[in-house]
Order: sequence, then C-alpha cells, then structure tokens
Amino acid sequence: MATTTVPGVNTDVPEVKKTPPVSLTASAVSKVKEIMGQQNPAPAGLRIGVVGGGCSGFSYSMQFENAAGMMDKTFDMDGLKVFVDATSVMYLNGCIVDYVETLEGAGFKFENPNVKSTCGCGSSFSV
Repeated sequence: MATTTVPGVNTDVPEVKKTPPVSLTASAVSKVKEIMGQQNPAPAGLRIGVVGGGCSGFSYSMQFENAAGMMDKTFDMDGLKVFVDATSVMYLNGCIVDYVETLEGAGFKFENPNVKSTCGCGSSFSV
C-alpha cells in the first residue's frame, strides 16, 4: 500500500469563524437568559429576524426556539444561542440589540445602521 503526500498542501483546515450580523449587549443577553430560565421547558435559543409589515415595510421579531431551522445561521453570544434566518442576515448586518429600562418602560432596542427611515411609532422601518 502506497501513501502519497503532496508538498505544500495544508490538510488542517481551520474552522471559519462566523461573525454574527447582529450583536446583543451584555444587558440584552442577561435579560434573554433570565426570561428563558422562566420557561418550561427551557428553549434552546433566541430567534432574531426581520419580517414584512408595519407602517414602513419591515419590523423586527424575537422569539424563543427549540432548534435552528434548516436555513438558519446559529451564533453563540456569551452562552446564548441566537438563530438568524438567511433572509434576515442582510437586514440585520451591524445591528446592535440592547435591553433598556427607563421611566417610560423597558424593552429591547434595535440600533440598525441599515435603516433609512422609521415610522412615527418606531415599531417598523425601511431600508
């Protein structure tokens, strides 16, 4: 039995690091983990996406998932699995999700550099 080696070819292919299109602040990750801990059974992760609708054309969606979908990209953010569908990736590129608490209320805030305009109520956007 003969073995053939090819000089100069690296067979150790490093894993390609996936850069998430969306990032969550430490405050957002902490709040999501807190809410997930109250669910029974606990979900596997958080889905973040963009859906059509609203006054300006698109709106954000966040929901718990038990598994990634076939076309999802999965990212680990400080121990939290975040699922993003392939279509939403392009709309969320560079987006930062934060959890804020103010006197007016508390909730998740999306800071998206791709947004060209938002509606008056701030719940939808256009790109």
